[in-house]
Amino acid sequence: MKVGVTTEFWRLTGILVFALFVGLVAGQVGWALAIGLGVVLAWQYRQQLRLLNWLRHGRLKEPPDLEGIAGEVVYDVYRQYQRDRRRKKKLGKVLNRFYESSSALPDATVILGANGEIDWFNDAAKHLLGLTGKDRGRRIGNLIRFPAFTGFLARGDYSDAVEIPSPVDESVHLSVRIVPYGKNQRLLSARDVTRIHRLEQMRRDFVGNVSHELRTPLTVITGYLEALTDGQDTDPEQVTASLNQMKSQAERMRRIVEDLLMLSRLETRDENGREDVEVPVPALLASVEEEAHILSGEKRHQVTLDVDPALWLKGCSSELHSAFSNLVSNAIRYTPPNGQIHIRWYLDEEGAHYAVTDTGIGIEPEHIPRLTERFYRVDTARSRANGGTGLGLAIVKHVLRSHDARLRIESTPGKGSTFYADFAPERVIRHPGAAASTV
Repeated sequence: MKVGVTTEFWRLTGILVFALFVGLVAGQVGWALAIGLGVVLAWQYRQQLRLLNWLRHGRLKEPPDLEGIAGEVVYDVYRQYQRDRRRKKKLGKVLNRFYESSSALPDATVILGANGEIDWFNDAAKHLLGLTGKDRGRRIGNLIRFPAFTGFLARGDYSDAVEIPSPVDESVHLSVRIVPYGKNQRLLSARDVTRIHRLEQMRRDFVGNVSHELRTPLTVITGYLEALTDGQDTDPEQVTASLNQMKSQAERMRRIVEDLLMLSRLETRDENGREDVEVPVPALLASVEEEAHILSGEKRHQVTLDVDPALWLKGCSSELHSAFSNLVSNAIRYTPPNGQIHIRWYLDEEGAHYAVTDTGIGIEPEHIPRLTERFYRVDTARSRANGGTGLGLAIVKHVLRSHDARLRIESTPGKGSTFYADFAPERVIRHPGAAASTV
């Protein structure tokens, strides 16, 4: 670079010396120097004009071929411009990767400016927070007006998250966090925690329900024991009745504990640790039918069985027996005396199906999605009076899930219900030779 500047200096000096020499020879030194200086200035003006034109309009193009100081300026500016372009391109790639990765996140992500205005948001923010393109530049506090969120923004303490309903759907629960970064900028993220919220609610309900279910029989037993201990019941018949009541309540507690233990085993068991075998379902259902007649007793339900004698399953016999018998026992409990209960076991192109149809009281549609929750009861008093533990359908759900099956419920209030257990074709085993010996 110094060479270019030095060369220009000597070139200009040479022009002036030549003009001086010509002036001395011609006897017009002043005019010769003026003309020489004019040539130098014109050349410099032309260089600077080309430089200015390039700076204004042509920095994306190759720089002009300038000499001297102008050439050095062009070279330095162009080199700095190229460095800036590479830096911007690299930064642009980083930003694009950030936007692409943020857009792919299932959590809503929003970049907020110094005053809480929205600078950018991903696709999840559209679905979870209801943001649209028109919301860019608007303050987030004007769009999400829940008091908990407004107070969260006002406090400025973002160490903990805040839970709010989604502005789009209040049944969806969001956990919102804000992380300050950069110069007065903040990153807001909102995660859908509806499932966790529901599980926590189910946990609270479960603790309350199991406490209530066990407290009732314990209260009865304790009351009778106190009466017997104090000698209040001296009538043998009354003592016998009290003992029978205590026995019944103790049996109820035993069934609750056994069902809870079975649920615990089903939930914590390693599926790979269970060895599935060929289960003769027709013979198993014949046993379930006998148990149904015994459970029905004086109610004299009409229990019928319609099975495909060659249709077996691959699975765990004891678990399947528990699921099938729970569906039948529920039908008996909620079907009036002399009602009909029909058990079917059949095969179609979608797989094997176990169906229990009753002519019982039926179920309102709003209760059906929650029937498999622990201790959930449509009619609490009636369910307890019928001897149910409130855990049967929860057991059925877990058994079917472990056998790649699903539970379907169809019901009409006042007319009856049908409970289906649908098994995938991969679980089906055909035993044509078993028809004679199974039923």
